[in-house]
Amino acid sequence: MSELETVSPQEQPVSPAWERVERARHAQRPYPMELIERIFTDFSEIHGDRAFGDDEAVACGMARLGADEVMVIGNRKGGTTRERVRRNFGMPSPEGYRKALRAMKIAEKFARPVISFIDLPGAFPGLGAEERGQAEAIARNLREMARLRVPTISVVSGEGGSGGALALAVTDRVLILENALYFVISPEGCASIMWNDAGKKALAAEALRISAPEVAELGCVDEIVPEPSCGIHADRAGGLGLLASALRKNLDGLKSVPVDLLVAARQQKFRNIAQFYTEG
Repeated sequence: MSELETVSPQEQPVSPAWERVERARHAQRPYPMELIERIFTDFSEIHGDRAFGDDEAVACGMARLGADEVMVIGNRKGGTTRERVRRNFGMPSPEGYRKALRAMKIAEKFARPVISFIDLPGAFPGLGAEERGQAEAIARNLREMARLRVPTISVVSGEGGSGGALALAVTDRVLILENALYFVISPEGCASIMWNDAGKKALAAEALRISAPEVAELGCVDEIVPEPSCGIHADRAGGLGLLASALRKNLDGLKSVPVDLLVAARQQKFRNIAQFYTEG
């Protein structure tokens, strides 16, 4: 073959940025509900938003993290194709966010910390979701989470996509697993907008700077939770142990902070995120 001939797609090197995307989307990577079921005990689920219905893409409930009673929230993706379709592939609708907020308010009433787990590409973009106030539900969560008078922690365990993820992540501590992603738009969506070609997704992934180290450098997360060298999907026990230790450490630290200082620091943190200055 001549040096000038095009290399076949099978022989082309994979972009390091796209490798990170593939790790975050690995089919065997544990979803939020598995993390909740294996790290917490005595999970008791809360259903419904008391306005429209019960979004099966979001689960909320009281549970125990060691000796601490907490409220846990996580999106559900489902294991089979039928379950994934029923749960919109883990993308919440307005009633999902309203159910989550209802659970947070219950936690606030009984002085229970809130811990949320996030692995979703974004909020559900369907017509029905928009008709029922998707944007309002997300915006209300952003405002109310900034005001919650209890310690709050969020964990980006796979994909943390756009406002759909942020509506569960306005917290005192934002943790991200080592191989997870946090982004304003998916690489495919970015490539379609910028180059009218979703095939340039690897280039978009590089430009977006969405990996855990990159978003930590930008100040969008507070801590990177390490995974086993082979990834949490290959060593669940090891990965879950590291995550459980990080949760206990952060929760113990937050419980010692007076509530007024906690809320003020949380609000100041999110006001300062994404403030960048250039010379000239």
